[in-house]
Amino acid sequence: MLRSLGQRPVTGSDEDPRVTELRTAVARLRRELAVHPVEFPDRGIAEDELASLAAMAAGGVPEIPRLRRSLLLVAGAIGSVSALATRLADVRSAVELFGEPPHRTRR
Repeated sequence: MLRSLGQRPVTGSDEDPRVTELRTAVARLRRELAVHPVEFPDRGIAEDELASLAAMAAGGVPEIPRLRRSLLLVAGAIGSVSALATRLADVRSAVELFGEPPHRTRR
């Protein structure tokens, strides 16, 4: 399952399985967005942030706050496009595998 739960990655791979899941989910959403026939105002934002997520996944374990920020921007940009909802949910699930960001204390 997950290294964060004490599990090890699949034999023969040193890659964190969360990163693999993120990379796969982002790639699938990028492909679906690329073939989506309808233009919408924030499509460029979604494409840019998905590229950012892909780069973070390629670089190893990403920073959780950056992941969540990119997820929010992607969700805001394509959240109303129902044809992409399943793949967007997959990306969200992949981001959630990294856990919650540290909670800020109020001063």
